[in-house]
Amino acid sequence: MPTLIRPEGPEPEDFRFSRRALATGALGGLAFAGYAPAALARQAAPVTTPDDGLTIEQTTCPAPDGFDLPIYVARPAGDGPWPVVIVASEIFGVHEYIRDVCRRLARAGYAAIAPAFFVRVEDPAPLADMARVQQIVAAAGYEQVMGDISASLDWVSQQLWANADKVGITGFCWGGKVVWQACARFAVLDAGVAWYGRLAPAPTATPEQVAGGQPWPVDVAADLKAPVMGLYGEADRGIPLPSVEAMRAALQRAGQTDSGIHVYPEAPHGFHADYRDSYRPADAADGWAKLLAFFEPRLKN
Repeated sequence: MPTLIRPEGPEPEDFRFSRRALATGALGGLAFAGYAPAALARQAAPVTTPDDGLTIEQTTCPAPDGFDLPIYVARPAGDGPWPVVIVASEIFGVHEYIRDVCRRLARAGYAAIAPAFFVRVEDPAPLADMARVQQIVAAAGYEQVMGDISASLDWVSQQLWANADKVGITGFCWGGKVVWQACARFAVLDAGVAWYGRLAPAPTATPEQVAGGQPWPVDVAADLKAPVMGLYGEADRGIPLPSVEAMRAALQRAGQTDSGIHVYPEAPHGFHADYRDSYRPADAADGWAKLLAFFEPRLKN
């Protein structure tokens, strides 16, 4: 099993947790946990999006390996059909931050679907032990994750409220890398927004780590079937600017003129994660505005 290295590198604040996070967690069945205690800052005041006027569903869909894949769904109330956005989580899975992102998308007129990629092994969301979280995430290989996305796409295509001809994907950290991979694999996707997902192996990566992370976005730039916008931070320790420039060069060589990367000056990894110390409100708001502007013409027209 490949060892997962946290993209931004561990820091003491990564291991802070609060009683509030643990108290809001729920285990078992289809219940998703509260804010991930492994990264919740003590002073955090996360954005909370109400669900009034929305339809919220926690259900499962059949994955290719026979697993009943839990999914969280948030969409506008009514018949639709609504354009669809798949939401690929961070390493903490479908915790409250990811669910809130889904509700934000629903309020913007999308049906948002968040698959629980990691729960075949264990739900990482309620765990404070980062080593165990890393083990769980490392078990979710590329083919399994792509199969789970395929299952989510198949499920949503059967829903009368969904416009399965207009589908995007967004993801954060681990899920940001998944966005690039999925847009290189699935022709049904119309657009992707990748938030600080790894683009290439670190210079110090072992051969096992390089192999375990394949396919790397920098290697599949020519295979993109939909435009992708990357949102990255200049001060991201795990995704240095040379890897961003390598990805930009790969996109240019491939003629992927509709794809590109925006880098926020001085922003750290996780600048959109409003429950963490890394949160940068201005950059998060600007990135969200860019996401909506990127999706609007591609998913709503």
